[in-house]
Amino acid sequence: MNINTKILALKYRPQTFGDLIGQEVVTETILNSIKSNKVPNAYLFTGIRGIGKTTIARIVAKSLNCLKGVEKLCKENLCENCEAIAGSRHIDVLEMDAASKTGVDDVRDLIEFSRYGPTSSRYKIFIIDEVHMLSKQAFNALLKTLEEPPEYLKFIFATTEIKKIPITVVSRCQRFDLSRIKSNELFHFIKNVKDKENGKVTDEALKLIVKISEGSVRDALSLLDRALISLDDQKELDLDAAQKIFGYFDKSQLIDMFDLILKGKENEVIKNYRNIYDQGVEPKIFINDFLEILYYFKNINSLTLESTNFSLNDEEFNKIKEISNNIDSEVLILFWQFTIQTLSELDVVSNQHLSIEMFLLRLIHLMGFKLKEESSNHNVKMTRKKNDTQTETSSQVMNKESINQIKNVSQEKKIKSQPNIDSKVSSEVTIKSFNELVEFCTQKKEMKLKYELEKNVNLVKFERGIIEISFNENLDKDFVKDLSTKLSEWTNQRWIISFSKNQGEMSIKDKEKNKQKELIETAKKSNLYKNVLDHFPDAELIDVELLQKDDDQ
Repeated sequence: MNINTKILALKYRPQTFGDLIGQEVVTETILNSIKSNKVPNAYLFTGIRGIGKTTIARIVAKSLNCLKGVEKLCKENLCENCEAIAGSRHIDVLEMDAASKTGVDDVRDLIEFSRYGPTSSRYKIFIIDEVHMLSKQAFNALLKTLEEPPEYLKFIFATTEIKKIPITVVSRCQRFDLSRIKSNELFHFIKNVKDKENGKVTDEALKLIVKISEGSVRDALSLLDRALISLDDQKELDLDAAQKIFGYFDKSQLIDMFDLILKGKENEVIKNYRNIYDQGVEPKIFINDFLEILYYFKNINSLTLESTNFSLNDEEFNKIKEISNNIDSEVLILFWQFTIQTLSELDVVSNQHLSIEMFLLRLIHLMGFKLKEESSNHNVKMTRKKNDTQTETSSQVMNKESINQIKNVSQEKKIKSQPNIDSKVSSEVTIKSFNELVEFCTQKKEMKLKYELEKNVNLVKFERGIIEISFNENLDKDFVKDLSTKLSEWTNQRWIISFSKNQGEMSIKDKEKNKQKELIETAKKSNLYKNVLDHFPDAELIDVELLQKDDDQ
């Protein structure tokens, strides 16, 4: 087969230890063991896909059996043994795929074959790829031979699932954990391959390939191969074209969307997401990229542009840094939790696209970060100025147009610096019942607390300063801490929240469900429902809504 017709992953497969990238410690250790004639009975290579496990296994086999010796290992003009090993046809080097030969009978045949010495080389070598696929009985059959093999027999195992291999097997091998290839190293490698292939690809497009490959050399070469054949010879593959080919979108769109979320612009956020969706981006990919952006917003001050592994360019990095200065860390952590929750919800919804839109709307309304004009004379309306130093009381804002936006860190500090307003509000708040507490959570836009109180809490006793409850297994672990903190803040009084062994009252949601069931059962006994069934026998009553009468009727 002409080498020029090979795919890049095969064409540029390393043939010697010097060709390997990113595994210097492993190669140095193996070379030293071979040179000092202290070769272990079995090697075990583990790591993610495409980082060189099988490749290193073949290079080790060549190093042990090369006619020129390990010091002058064949690279171009291959000796008879090296050429046969590279082509997987050497009679003394057997490569076996454990995924297709998993049984104990296959291992017994292997052991039987190992009884005969090598015919044309120094060592007989068994290379078993994806060794974790062997059955338990197959591993047990291999143990004795693996621990005390003949001097001429060597095993080389490769796996991506080291935890699935019995510890008794691992302990009999010399284990090497192969690491992901660093982004800069992989970038220079595929750039060198691109130059050898006379490909026209921009550095930004190559960086995108590096990011998608996640440290896998084989993945990077396969993506580069796909990129080179996707365009005409006269065109250069730029970042925009690469994003379309690989189904990725511009990160700046996500950063702009995040900025719109913080500003509470619902329509623009949804429009922005639909533009991204129309580009062919799957909801799960969108959520994972959103998590990545959240991470950068939270940790941007401790990162450098190089440490983002080419995920961001200069402009995006600086924009995130600028926006993050006006965001409280608590907001970002809360966004992270809701995003993780949405990722798990995608597996149970039929229309993931709609679920993402609702997720974005929830972020906008989450925890009341979006300020709205209140009717109370004691509420404070915050308006960002150029210097972020001016505040207005609600009595002043009532005469002006309402401006909705997220509170930034400096504004939070200003609110806390006005004890005369906050203490006045707190001193006037009195919560006399459980229902008042739920209603107050609604007023304060503490929707998470409201949800827990209605859904997961059963009231046992409610007194001023004391709440005794029972709960179900879905109650958030931080509920008590969060509720007591908020109650103390609202009422300027310490509250004791205790758990009771008594079952307590039904939760508010359960009460609503029971009430609805009673309404449905009552409605089914009515003449109207019976008349409907006479005309529509298959009809089913699923909901009842009570109509409120006007006062003058």
